[in-house]
Amino acid sequence: MTHTILVTDFDFPNLEIERDVLDGRDVDLVAADAETADEVIEAAREVEADALLVQYAPIDRSVLESLDIAAVGRYGIGVDAVDLEAAADEGVVVVNVPDYCEDEVPTHTIALLFACVRKTSLYDRAIAEGTWDWTVGAPIERLSGKTLGFAAFGKLPRRIAERLSGFDLELVAYDPHQSADELAEYGVEKVSFEGLLERSDIVSVHTPLTEETRELFDAEAFAAMADDAVLLNTARGGVVDDEALATALENGELAAAGLDVLPNEPPEDSPLVGRNDVVLTPHVAWYSEESIVELRKSVTRDVCRVLNGDRPENPVDEGVL
Repeated sequence: MTHTILVTDFDFPNLEIERDVLDGRDVDLVAADAETADEVIEAAREVEADALLVQYAPIDRSVLESLDIAAVGRYGIGVDAVDLEAAADEGVVVVNVPDYCEDEVPTHTIALLFACVRKTSLYDRAIAEGTWDWTVGAPIERLSGKTLGFAAFGKLPRRIAERLSGFDLELVAYDPHQSADELAEYGVEKVSFEGLLERSDIVSVHTPLTEETRELFDAEAFAAMADDAVLLNTARGGVVDDEALATALENGELAAAGLDVLPNEPPEDSPLVGRNDVVLTPHVAWYSEESIVELRKSVTRDVCRVLNGDRPENPVDEGVL
């Protein structure tokens, strides 16, 4: 029996990596350009899709109830664009790739940290405009002795903690799902969310986007942080209220922010764009030539496992299996 996988949307140059994985398998791969739920439904019905590979398209309840599919594969770690409750109701297996960028995201987070603390982007911009002056970035404080706080302490922040072990930083973390003993293994002290805000000179955000974490970092949170604190976010844009962050920076309630993610991508009239105290990158922390290959191979293989009646390696909801 031939199966059909619909790639709802993608910004890769082509789908040759996926086609290589499927070579020799009784599976057809069809590319679409579906940006909305209705477009996904139309495209999937047209080819009688048995599974979806998704990058950005929303897979909501209307999609899952309208289609007779076995699996949804998400290109990435986050699955907030997929209605997991509806998927469970419909018996659709959702798979993601939870560990493909374990090297890249920590490296990128640290790069943003250094860019904010040492103000490298500001100096580069000043030089490009014809100014050669060390005082452009003043004041700059020594990094050693600062407190770095993690909002969530899963695989990625653990690797960050390991890589920063030689920088003489005090490490704390807020994570209600981790015990104090688990954090202590990495030299990290467990704190409450309030403790994270009050004690951290630098806060690095690593929480998934859920109803509980949406705009977790809002005006009240920024008011509780030190005026010279730095915020880093390589997790999900919706965890941070960008309007409140811009206001906090404008009012001197925070010193800087390094952000790889924003609530709206690309940003539409975001008050954070163009600020000298904000370093922005275009949701690229996941990327290296190696990681992109790993991502695409892994999710394609896992969707095939579901179609073949085999157990996938990375099911988001074990209960659906």
